[in-house]
Amino acid sequence: QGAVKRQALYACSTCTPPGAEPAGICLACSYECHGTHRLFELYTKRNFRCDCGNSKFKNLQCKLLPEKGKVNSGNKYNDNFYGLYCTCKRPYPDPEDEIPDEMIQCIVCEDWFHGRHLGAVPPESGDFHEMVCQACMKRCHFLWAYASQLAGKEIPPLTKASSLEDEGIVLKVEESEEQKKEIKKESGVEHHDTKEEKQLEQINEPSTSSGSALLNTLLLFQVVTKSEEPICKLKEFQSKPFVEKDTATFWPSNWRSKLCTCEDCLKMYSELEVQFLTDECDTVLAYENKGTSDQETERRDPLMDTLNSMNRVQQVELICEYNDLKTELTDYLRRFADEGTVVKREDIQHFFEEFQSRKRRRTNRMQYYCS
Repeated sequence: QGAVKRQALYACSTCTPPGAEPAGICLACSYECHGTHRLFELYTKRNFRCDCGNSKFKNLQCKLLPEKGKVNSGNKYNDNFYGLYCTCKRPYPDPEDEIPDEMIQCIVCEDWFHGRHLGAVPPESGDFHEMVCQACMKRCHFLWAYASQLAGKEIPPLTKASSLEDEGIVLKVEESEEQKKEIKKESGVEHHDTKEEKQLEQINEPSTSSGSALLNTLLLFQVVTKSEEPICKLKEFQSKPFVEKDTATFWPSNWRSKLCTCEDCLKMYSELEVQFLTDECDTVLAYENKGTSDQETERRDPLMDTLNSMNRVQQVELICEYNDLKTELTDYLRRFADEGTVVKREDIQHFFEEFQSRKRRRTNRMQYYCS
């Protein structure tokens, strides 16, 4: 599939030990090609293509896709691929570190950091969704202008009115003569129409119902833009006082929606290689929500769907067969769990071949119908 937008990755220290070129493998290859190897879990990375079996692996061919390019030039690597994290370059979990501390991932460089090595204390309540580390704040210094207003603060969701105002759009309403008359009536000023005026109104306005009056009112709304030039949100934030510090920053859930997307800012994001900051689907939360949604879609039980389409006798037979399969498969898999070995495709194929053979021997001795 090429570079996947976001996926779970692993590094194999058996195939790429310290000193070798760093390489990352996908979840499927971690099972199929590296099941008995020592792996480092890297959690998720963005825009990465699996390296399994390419030129970084001297004696390994990928079992899932043997024909692969020699290198993936778009991939980015760091010390995580050798099982080292944070500015202290230590493994996780660290057997020599006795201080209890959680690891937090930077959403820019995607390295993981100890909370005590960020230069700032994470909010005690844990009420933040994303973190940008010290080094990335230095490289993306424009974020400090936003940090003074957004970091560490919960941002209210955008409303319809505020979103229109942010885009520089206002609504201008003009009153019709009929509306002015209605206002005068409501204010106690009586207005008498002559017979000729009423007849003229009936000719010019065949319908004076509330529906047509509402339509006329709606037609009087005019959408007027305040300015032809888009307003740069970054300049607005930079016009307010802010301080640049040598610390990490912690951000609420929807802070990315406040980043400017004018032409100049988009160019700056591209030069800094942080275009993903304006992508709502880039966040780990969006990735997790997509996984949850996919699981709910697949949660329908195919066995129950099949049972509902059968008669009573077929249902009983299927349930008996299912229970036999469940019992034998559980016993078979328990051996692998006890020995701590990985279940391979060949093992499953072997199991079902044996199961079918036993099933045929059973059915040959039994008669399911009356003669």
